[in-house]
Amino acid sequence: MSIAPPALPVVQLRVPTDEDAVAWHRAFADPEVMEFFGGRPAELSMYEEWTARQRRHDAELGYCLWTVLDANGEVVGFTGAQPWPQSTYGPVGETEIGWRLTRSAWGHGYVTAAARLTLERLRAAGVERVVAAIDVRNARSIAVARRLGMEQAETFTTPRPGQQVRCFRLELDQ
Repeated sequence: MSIAPPALPVVQLRVPTDEDAVAWHRAFADPEVMEFFGGRPAELSMYEEWTARQRRHDAELGYCLWTVLDANGEVVGFTGAQPWPQSTYGPVGETEIGWRLTRSAWGHGYVTAAARLTLERLRAAGVERVVAAIDVRNARSIAVARRLGMEQAETFTTPRPGQQVRCFRLELDQ
């Protein structure tokens, strides 16, 4: 007798709004959420710029880091893709899939559900492959990458002292 995996929660993805900058800032103010991103929250102005950049990506590329909404319409974080933002290390020239959720949303399947929707949207936009650059200590995100069928590739040292990221790759069959 096999046991079916638990059903994933219902999520919605939307292009980030101006209000989402405030929601992201609030959601990511938790040092635990930011552990692998420098350990402390960014200023609201960074999220305002970031959500504006995602709106441009969506208009120009057909994809971005979308705001994730739970079944009640509450913002729980983001999931989506964007061109790899670094030029000095990592998978330069690739499309990076990524996710980040508020601490209260961890462990409920939101990232996996939202990332699967992201992959569907990326296929529809004609993206051929994605990468995920994940801190080698971030077991939760590594598990998500594996659930998505991503394969481990190279490891990079980042400019942040002592940080290494493992690159995972996935070919998106059209």
